[in-house]
Amino acid sequence: MFDGLLKYDLGAGVEAFSTQRDANLPYPVIQGHQVHDCKVAIVNRPDMTREDLEGFDAFVTNLPGVAVGVRTADCIPVLLYDPVKRVVAAVHAGWKGTVLHISQKAIGLMSQRFGCNPADMRAALGPGIGPESFQVGEEVAEHFKNAVFPIGEIWSFHGAGDGTPMSGGHHIDLWKANQWLLEQAGILKENIQVVGIDTFTTGEFFSARREGVQCGRIINAIKLIPQW
Repeated sequence: MFDGLLKYDLGAGVEAFSTQRDANLPYPVIQGHQVHDCKVAIVNRPDMTREDLEGFDAFVTNLPGVAVGVRTADCIPVLLYDPVKRVVAAVHAGWKGTVLHISQKAIGLMSQRFGCNPADMRAALGPGIGPESFQVGEEVAEHFKNAVFPIGEIWSFHGAGDGTPMSGGHHIDLWKANQWLLEQAGILKENIQVVGIDTFTTGEFFSARREGVQCGRIINAIKLIPQW
């Protein structure tokens, strides 16, 4: 942590971070109006607004000096960097976006529009709700079971529970689910960082499940360093 920022080391030529509670952004970050879907936008102007990016949950750019980001408060942020083609992406992967394979769609767009090779890419999965805290209903578990994930690796059933919050019931590991998606898309396992910070149990970060949906949001941003 530094100045309230959790920074990721994705190699030379890029900056990436998640904001801690009440941290100040070090520079402007282009963000969209997220809707828990799987649409991916290309940010091709430094003056794009939230209104320009209505309904998108992932953002790709090759513009140096232009930060793109996603807001989370339990959902998983996925930050992607191709150091060869010099392209970055920020992905908002809640459970709905994960079921819809949004991170793979972002990788696909990076490959299609900019010639990126997933084998060159690096990824960071930032703070989000951990598997012990992400208790879900049977209907959510069924969505994952029907969405070609390795269900034995990402889903578990904890029985009746002991009365404490999030004990018992169905649990989903969103970190593993998204890591699996990245690996299936061709990103090497050794190039994927999973920070492993559970927002529900860590007060340094916002959690909608712990605090309510009106709580603040973590800003997860990535930016190509100019003239590198």
